[in-house]
Amino acid sequence: MMNRREFLAAAGAWAAGAARRPAPPPFKLGMVTYNVAARWDLDTLLRVCKAAGFEAVELRTTHAHKVEPSLSADERRAVRRKFTEAGLVLWGLGSVCEFHAPEPAVVRKNIETCRAFCQLAADLGARGVKVRPNALPKGVEPARTLEQIGKALAECGQAAAGLGVEIWVEVHGAGTSLPENMRAILDHCGHRNVGVCWNSNGTDVKNGSIRESFDLLKKDIRSVHINELRGSYPYRELFAGLRSIGYDRVTLMEIGRAMDPEEGLKFMKEYRALWQELAEG
Repeated sequence: MMNRREFLAAAGAWAAGAARRPAPPPFKLGMVTYNVAARWDLDTLLRVCKAAGFEAVELRTTHAHKVEPSLSADERRAVRRKFTEAGLVLWGLGSVCEFHAPEPAVVRKNIETCRAFCQLAADLGARGVKVRPNALPKGVEPARTLEQIGKALAECGQAAAGLGVEIWVEVHGAGTSLPENMRAILDHCGHRNVGVCWNSNGTDVKNGSIRESFDLLKKDIRSVHINELRGSYPYRELFAGLRSIGYDRVTLMEIGRAMDPEEGLKFMKEYRALWQELAEG
């Protein structure tokens, strides 16, 4: 039996230890199926994600799980049911819709494809559709292209709003991935249903920090892609920044190499452990 002094000392030591214990991050860990799961069918994908402790998925178009706008109504219901039964969140659909082409007909075609993905997302219960710019076309004034992308995104955002989903424009592409150019795109768009998908690019980093880039885009961050956590990118700073803005959504592992399911499961378990350490600060 401890006396009162010993009890208080033990309680104080426990409280000090609890105070030092980092709080769990408010955001969750998921995956983009590009490219780790590119060759996995949907059942395999859900099984591996659950076993690895991942909670959400962004399904990349053209991959083996075959979740595309061409799905019938029955097939869409089956996909939605599988995610529900697996206890996983279908966070978003990773389209490759892009709006930077100089040709108006190409831009129009991509807007219509984006509309189809918005309908698919609504039917599947996904939160949003990822789109992207992929470059600043040669021979075109950059400011003109940034405005064109923004206006196309506003049209996509209007379609998404009517279906209860969001548009996430990925910070992507030669020139367009520069945070100041993405800021211009979003300002030209100005639609409440369009936000940014932070992409953890090397171009975010200035003098070893992402603070300047993060401050440019933080008010519009709706989804987050993260890459190799053992590289030089300052993920601890990113996660602290996400905490500072109250981001409570998803950070999605995006690794550009395909793996078989057994290799993928091992990699994802290790990835989750490192993510946990970095995200807790």
